[in-house]
Amino acid sequence: MYDCILVPTDGSQEVERALEYAFDLADAHDATIRALYVVNVAGYGGLPMETALEGVSDALREEGQAAVGRVEDLAPAEITVETAVREGAPSQVIINEADPTECDLVVMGTHGRGGIDRLLLGSVTERVVRRSSVPVLTVQVDPDEIDERAEAPPLAAE
Repeated sequence: MYDCILVPTDGSQEVERALEYAFDLADAHDATIRALYVVNVAGYGGLPMETALEGVSDALREEGQAAVGRVEDLAPAEITVETAVREGAPSQVIINEADPTECDLVVMGTHGRGGIDRLLLGSVTERVVRRSSVPVLTVQVDPDEIDERAEAPPLAAE
């Protein structure tokens, strides 16, 4: 069913929760994981002119290489991992990488923000879900949200 699973990463530990799902699916379907880091240089356009944009881009690319390298390190030995570091608008790059001729599924983490937080911060995951031509599996990665649900009392006694 799945031959290639795209997993965008920002290098954070929270993404490891989404990776667990991706690794399980890849193992079950003998699929390849494609780890993707997107360098969003446009977010640094407001830096002072004396700041070399090339230096920022190089630093972000190094961060990206470390992030996709972490995916390789975490992957079980039997799972093939391809890595890519691209530049551009994150949601658009992810959608382009999720071309149906290349990937069968995108597995992404989501912080589950709502209301004003989502409005102010935007959501790369939401844009990908709305525009991707391949299925997108979203995984809640906000550790506070996960802890709150784990500590919640049961809804009803059985």
